[in-house]
Amino acid sequence: MDTEDSITEQVCQESEVQDGELREVEVAGHKVLLVRSKMEFSAVGSKCTHAGASLSKGVLAGNRLRCPWHGACFNIRTGDIEEYPTLDCLPCFKVRVEDGKVFITAKKKDLESDRRLKAMSERCRSNENTMLLLGGGTAALVCAETLRQEGFTGRIIMVTKEKHVPYDRTQLSKAMDKTLESIYLRQQDFFEAHGVEVWTEKEVVSVDTQGQKAHFQDGAFQRYDQLLIATGSSPRQLQCPGSDLENVCSLQTPEDAKRILHLATGKRVVILGASFIGMEVAAFLSDKASTICVVGRGEFPFQAVLGPQVGGVAMKMLQNKRVKFYMKAEISELRGENRKVTEAVLASGETLPADVVVVGIGVTSNSGFLKDTSIALDRRGAILVDLFMQTNVPRVFAAGDVTSFPVTLFGGTTATIRHWQMAQAHGHIAALNMLKKQKALHTVPFFWTSLLGKSIRYAGYGKGYTDTVVKGNLEQLKFLVFYIKDDYVIAVASLNFDPMVSLVAEVMYSGRQISKAEAQSSDITWMKQA
Repeated sequence: MDTEDSITEQVCQESEVQDGELREVEVAGHKVLLVRSKMEFSAVGSKCTHAGASLSKGVLAGNRLRCPWHGACFNIRTGDIEEYPTLDCLPCFKVRVEDGKVFITAKKKDLESDRRLKAMSERCRSNENTMLLLGGGTAALVCAETLRQEGFTGRIIMVTKEKHVPYDRTQLSKAMDKTLESIYLRQQDFFEAHGVEVWTEKEVVSVDTQGQKAHFQDGAFQRYDQLLIATGSSPRQLQCPGSDLENVCSLQTPEDAKRILHLATGKRVVILGASFIGMEVAAFLSDKASTICVVGRGEFPFQAVLGPQVGGVAMKMLQNKRVKFYMKAEISELRGENRKVTEAVLASGETLPADVVVVGIGVTSNSGFLKDTSIALDRRGAILVDLFMQTNVPRVFAAGDVTSFPVTLFGGTTATIRHWQMAQAHGHIAALNMLKKQKALHTVPFFWTSLLGKSIRYAGYGKGYTDTVVKGNLEQLKFLVFYIKDDYVIAVASLNFDPMVSLVAEVMYSGRQISKAEAQSSDITWMKQA
């Protein structure tokens, strides 16, 4: 380490820090995380690079540190990413122990930054090998970055039908008033600096896997050596009379979010669908619209994933903000005047006044352009991949929302899991295998939903659960719910119970099963086996 811009400070006595402890210390007025694992010290940035959570409250398993909020993991020796969702590594600092005193040496610039970009190879013009990435979401972005980080110097082309470089799509429903620049995952100059071409407003219409070419709507085509399909999903369209009226909106892009917010402010809003998009939009608009009605098919919101207990809690949270729910209900018709929607008619005949209708009734895979290929799809149009993100066609990989993949930690069933974290993990694994590095996917699904400033966190794969174990108190909005199948925990959800979901995720990652009896017990020794 260069000494001329470095600072060395004593931060504590060696005897003060227990093995396995995560301690926040200060170096030159900046917070640093001091970690003692297997009796060895290391020091890294103190905040998660994804959303700024304090890592001193995280979960340590060997050299792996998991964020308490959203499950991102870092290596405490190197600061490198080991699990998503995040794009940047932690800064890493030198630690030494002398005469029982612990010293940290750090460069000023590393202390001032809370993140570190992993070194990337430069583009070499003489290398004509081309990696073509279809899609401009987070899976394609992580794939592009991983390719450069792993030494690929050829051409990388990311193609998106949208107007934008990759952005944080999770913010569209959680924070609809954010500026475009604030949700961009990387700015345009980043792509230029690292030799990644981003083609915006360019839609793929077909793929010739024999000729190794992708064809676009404007008549152009592009040859590839390796292809990644990460085209994501699109909102399912409402099919009923009046669904083509003005002010009937879906949420897919930043432009959609801005338009819905504009139309809904001070107006009567009807939201169709009581899952993640519908509930997050209802929560965000609850203090902005004049009235909000949510129409859902299930008995409770989020029922298919989080179940009636957590769904019931979420429903009460929004009811306390004057959001009305019409559950076990469906829309039969939208009516309007002068082509603009004015009311939604339920199948029961009841009418709901509406100046704007937001449709959040699920999504479909963006795979229609593959219809004339031999790339295997499941019955819902998702691309079938193995644990290496490889399709059944050589040189063709797929990642993210458009895929169906084996969930090995949960019985090996094939599933489509549309989580932000999962898309990034897919992109990383796809890149390694595009470079023939033979790395299999090994990850625990992790997601979160934000309502009225509170986050419900979830890890695992709970499809088919038959029972639950509840810790804490649902009514007091402080709980942990274990989802049980065949007497074992397959998923967990929490509110105001950090870092428990991250801890359970780490136990699951290790391959250890948690029994229903352990979940019910007050004995928590199993938690220490992460």
